[in-house]
Amino acid sequence: MAEVKPEDMVHHMPMDQLQGFEYCINSNPSWGEGIALGFQHYILSLGTAVMIPTMLVPLMGGNDHDKAKVVQTLLFVTGIKTLLQTLFGTRLPTIMGGSYAYVVPVLSIIRDPSIAQIADGHTRFLQTMRAVQGSLIVSSSIQIILGYSQLWAICSRFFSPLGMVPVIALVGLGLFERGFPVVGKCVEIGLPMLILFVALSQYLKHVNVRHVPVLERFSMLMCIALVWVYAHILTASGAYKHTALVTQINCRTDLANLISSSQWISIPYPLQWGAPTFSADHAFGMMAAVVVSLIETTGAFKAAARLASATPPPAYVLSRGIGWQGIGTLLDGLFGTGTGSTVSVENVGLLGSTRVGSRRVIQISAGFMIFFSMLGKFGALFSSIPFTIFAAIYCVMFGIVAAVGLSFMQFTNMNSMRNLFIIGVSLFLGLSIPEYFSRYSTSSRQGPAHTKAGWFNDYINTIFSSPPTVALFVAVLLDNTLDVKDAARDRGMPWWARFRTFRGDSRNEEFYTLPFNLNRFFPPS
Repeated sequence: MAEVKPEDMVHHMPMDQLQGFEYCINSNPSWGEGIALGFQHYILSLGTAVMIPTMLVPLMGGNDHDKAKVVQTLLFVTGIKTLLQTLFGTRLPTIMGGSYAYVVPVLSIIRDPSIAQIADGHTRFLQTMRAVQGSLIVSSSIQIILGYSQLWAICSRFFSPLGMVPVIALVGLGLFERGFPVVGKCVEIGLPMLILFVALSQYLKHVNVRHVPVLERFSMLMCIALVWVYAHILTASGAYKHTALVTQINCRTDLANLISSSQWISIPYPLQWGAPTFSADHAFGMMAAVVVSLIETTGAFKAAARLASATPPPAYVLSRGIGWQGIGTLLDGLFGTGTGSTVSVENVGLLGSTRVGSRRVIQISAGFMIFFSMLGKFGALFSSIPFTIFAAIYCVMFGIVAAVGLSFMQFTNMNSMRNLFIIGVSLFLGLSIPEYFSRYSTSSRQGPAHTKAGWFNDYINTIFSSPPTVALFVAVLLDNTLDVKDAARDRGMPWWARFRTFRGDSRNEEFYTLPFNLNRFFPPS
C-alpha cells in the first residue's frame, strides 16, 4: 500500500459558520423565489399542526368540526408567534409551532374525573379545552420570567459546545418515532416519497433553471405534489377498500374530513372556546411541558443559527427568544390551540436541505399560515395530505438537525476520554430513558410515575419522556463536575467565549440586532 504523503492529509479547521449557503439569515432571495420557499415551509409545518389536534381533539370529545377549528387556530397562532420571534425574539429563521411535549399534561387533563364524567361530547371538549387554556396561561409565566429576567442567559453560561452536542443531536434523533415507524404504516406511499425526495434534493441538486437550483430548493414541493396525487389515485381506485383501519388512516387521502368540516372563512379569536378555567394541579403539571419545550427550543435555536449561516446566539439573545416563546405559549392559551409553543424542528432541517437560511422566507411562510387559516376550505385542502408523506420528509429533516448537533464536536477535543464519556453517556441515556417511559406508558396506559399527586406524575413523566431534556441534565451535570478544572480547552470554551455576550463578536450585531432601532430602548447586555 502506498505511503500517504503529508501534503495529502487534509486538515479541516473548525468553522464558526456553515459554508455553501447562498442566502443566510439576513440575505434574501428574489420575491418570487422567496414566496415559493415560504409556501414550502408552510406546507411542511402542516404535519405537526394537523397531527396534534387529530390526536387530542377526539379524546377531548370533539367532533370533526372541532378538530378543523383547532387546526385553523393552531396555524393562525403559529403564524403570529413566528412573526414575533423573527422580528423581536432571537430573529432566527425559525417557525414557532405546536409541541408534542404538552401531550402528557393535556392527556392528564382529559382523564381528570371532573371532566371525563361529562356525558355530552361537545360539552366535554369545551370544558377540557378551557382547562388546557387556563393551565397554558399560568405556566407560560415560567418562560416569560426566565426569558425577560435573563435567568436563562445565566443558566446558559454553564453550557459548553461539548454539553450542547447531545442536546442538539437529540432534538433531531429524539423524534425518530415520527420518522420511519410512521412510513412503515403505509410503505407504498412513504417509501417512494423518501426515495424520490433524496434523489431530487441530493443527487439531482445541480440541475439549474435560469441559474436557480430548482430541484435542491423546491424538491419537497414537487415530491409532495407527485406522491399526493399517487396516493389519491390509490384511494380512488379502491386499493384500500378492504384493508385494516390503521392502513386506511395512514394511506387514504379522504379520511381527514377537514375540508367538509371547515368553514369558508373563519377568523380565530381569543377565548373563542369560552372563559378559561384554572386549576393548580393542571397548571403545575403543564409547567413541566413548558420546561421541556424551553430546553428543546434552546437546542433548536442553536441548530437554526448554524443552518442560517449565523454565529451562535449570545446568551442575551437566547434569553430574549425564550421570553417571546413564553408570549407565544400565552397566545396558545388565550386562543385555545390545545398545545404550547416550540421551534418546528422539521422546518429547521429544511433550512439545511434547501441551503436557504433567510429570515424573510420564514416571515413569508408565517403570512401563508395566517392567510390560509382564515380561509378554512383552502387551508384544509393542504391539511388533508396523508401524514405518512410528512413522516418520509422527517426522516431527512430530523437527521439534518441531529448532524448539526454532532458538528459542534469540531470545537472540542474528541481525543479526550473525558469528552467521549460525557457525549456517549448523555446520548445513550437521552435515548434510553425516554424509550423506557414510552414503553411503560404504552403497556400500562400510565407513566412510570403514578402516585396520587397528579401534578407530580405529569412532571416526572413529561420531563423524562424528552430526549433533549434528559441529555441536557446528564451532559451539563457531567460537563460541569467531571475534571472541570483543567478541561476548559477540551470542552471548547475558548471558542465559545466570544459568542456568550452580544458585544463579544462583531457579527452578532449584524445578525441579532432588533429592527426599527429598538436596541436603543433595549440595549443588549
